[in-house]
Amino acid sequence: MARIAVDAMGGDFAPRAPIAGALHALGALAPEHHIELVGQTAVIEAELAALLRGELAVVAHVRDRLSIVEAPDVIEMTDKPSVALRGKTHSSMVVGIKRVAEGHAHGFVSAGNTGAQMAASLVSLKLHAGLTRPAIGTIFPTAKQPILVLDVGANVDCAPEELVQFARIGTVYAQALLDRENPAVGLLSIGEEPEKGNLVVKEAHQRLRGAGVNFIGNVEGRDLPRGFCDRGAIDVVVCDGFTGNILLKFYESIGPMLIGMVSKVAGLDPREIAGSLKQLDVDEYGGAPLLGVRGVSIISHGKSSPRAIKNAIHVALRAHESGMTDQIGRRLAESMPQTTASGTSS
Repeated sequence: MARIAVDAMGGDFAPRAPIAGALHALGALAPEHHIELVGQTAVIEAELAALLRGELAVVAHVRDRLSIVEAPDVIEMTDKPSVALRGKTHSSMVVGIKRVAEGHAHGFVSAGNTGAQMAASLVSLKLHAGLTRPAIGTIFPTAKQPILVLDVGANVDCAPEELVQFARIGTVYAQALLDRENPAVGLLSIGEEPEKGNLVVKEAHQRLRGAGVNFIGNVEGRDLPRGFCDRGAIDVVVCDGFTGNILLKFYESIGPMLIGMVSKVAGLDPREIAGSLKQLDVDEYGGAPLLGVRGVSIISHGKSSPRAIKNAIHVALRAHESGMTDQIGRRLAESMPQTTASGTSS
């Protein structure tokens, strides 16, 4: 049995999208699983009643597997993370993450303020020993099989050792959630040669050679859509959050562009094409885990639809059931036995 907490007040389309997404998820999940909607009780109850009387009446039977956790404050998308955490300690985001930290929930999903979610996760869940920063890991579709890219927005600037840390936690994620036995890790750069890239990338390349991961060297932007380079298939791509976030936003635009172009040329309904290109749909993957914290915290896009929230809940469930966060802790302890850090961020 798993209990997933969902931020009912987070995202551009809250509370309807997260609540509808939770109902859809429960309709597809085994009956032993439970979802908590965290937020303003009166608002959640009114939205639930409207959905279950209308478009989602078909899943009314799951209502008894849904509970509400009161959280009167709301962190807005424009709130600065530090200000939000200090001034809105009873927000849906802070309360939801504390539910995970205290063992009441097995994972948390939010489409709200990303910076605030990262900060709240660091404060309540803490970092695994040996890490200095967390990373957001996102699944990218390719012509072969999906790959994990991290970081895609948590850290604008990174030190070489932090890129090495991302490679280690990315390896565990690929093993636990992508079923890759010995994940191949590539370092995103402007050329495959070790001497290509900025100072951070070149230093990270040297360190990754002895980091205890299956490092296949530098990979270039053109390798990601293919899913492989001239040294073989790629499973994990490591980069700083500035580069990764630009790459992610570019990737997100490809699907709608291709659907529009093909529909015009072929004279087809865009919805027909969308079905065959669903792997390019950002809603298909739902959310990205904040990797490196001691708990499951899933970050969803601010414009997440109910389907995206549903899929993000599935990501949270898989992360919990696979024991991903515990595996990351063990892998870090094995690869850095000299570490004596307490696990708090620096």
